[in-house]
Amino acid sequence: MTDEIKKYDLSKASRLSVAPMMDWTDRHCRYFHRLMSQETLLYTEMVTAPALVRGGALHLLDYSPEEHPVALQLGGSDPAELAAAARLGAAAGYDQIDLNCGCPSDRVQSGRFGAVLMTEPDLVADCVKAMQDAVSCEVTVKCRIGVDDQDPETVLPDFLARVSAAGCRRFTIHARKAWLKGLSPKENRDIPPLDYDLALRMKADFPDLHLSVNGGVASLDQAEAFLAAGFDGVMIGRAAYHQPWDILGAADTRLYGAKRAPCDGPDQAARAMLPYIEAHLTAGGRLHQITRHMLGLFAGRPGARIWRRILSEGAARADAGPELVEEALTHIRAAEPAD
Repeated sequence: MTDEIKKYDLSKASRLSVAPMMDWTDRHCRYFHRLMSQETLLYTEMVTAPALVRGGALHLLDYSPEEHPVALQLGGSDPAELAAAARLGAAAGYDQIDLNCGCPSDRVQSGRFGAVLMTEPDLVADCVKAMQDAVSCEVTVKCRIGVDDQDPETVLPDFLARVSAAGCRRFTIHARKAWLKGLSPKENRDIPPLDYDLALRMKADFPDLHLSVNGGVASLDQAEAFLAAGFDGVMIGRAAYHQPWDILGAADTRLYGAKRAPCDGPDQAARAMLPYIEAHLTAGGRLHQITRHMLGLFAGRPGARIWRRILSEGAARADAGPELVEEALTHIRAAEPAD
């Protein structure tokens, strides 16, 4: 399978990426996002190395070929196990393998992976080296600027130096600390202050590294400003999920130089999902597994509320099918202002 897959310029693709988000960026979400942007780098939800290697949960690696370029994000802290998981990901055809050093949940702390790895840069370096030795695709790292009482001014450059010495050339920096003691995962996405300036200084200190910034980015205007300031890439999370058309609909033309966008509007993106929905239902799936990712498609536009209501209330029915999406689209058309 790997031999058949086109090689992508991931440095270019990662000018914009959609963040790995648990329970959100599953394969249906990624397929939907790809319809709106052919260029943006997409990430899986975090998949733990133990689930793949010890649990045999290889279904977590399922994806559609249309999703490329797509990165598999792994969680773990055992170099040998991560190497084995990376091999499975590479065999499945993923374009990139990313190591999670930023997730602040209780589960990842107890499992000794995620943001807690900011305290163990040498272990991260060992993990990266083992993964790189196991696969031919690129291995990258997503990290925070520090955790708890660490001084980011000291910790972040030390972390980048140690892990890049092991061969990692591309990092995504979530420009917030993670408070593992006292804040919930949700609070860790908002409460710790953002320090974009520190992240940008790392680009001056490590000019040979490809550095993307993540955290609090909510628009393409912001993304363009960060790229102009010197970052190599920008990763957007919640805004790309809740307002996918606003972020992805113009990404290819504004950030990649494409002459036109893949879809002319959010309504066309919705209609383009109908064959995929049909195939999913034929295979025994349920409508809500897909449409839950489409609720924000018309965010800020006439008819957005009724679109969300129709899909939210109707998609969970056992007999719900693509006609529910068509019905919701008729209300969108009815809400559009007359010429």
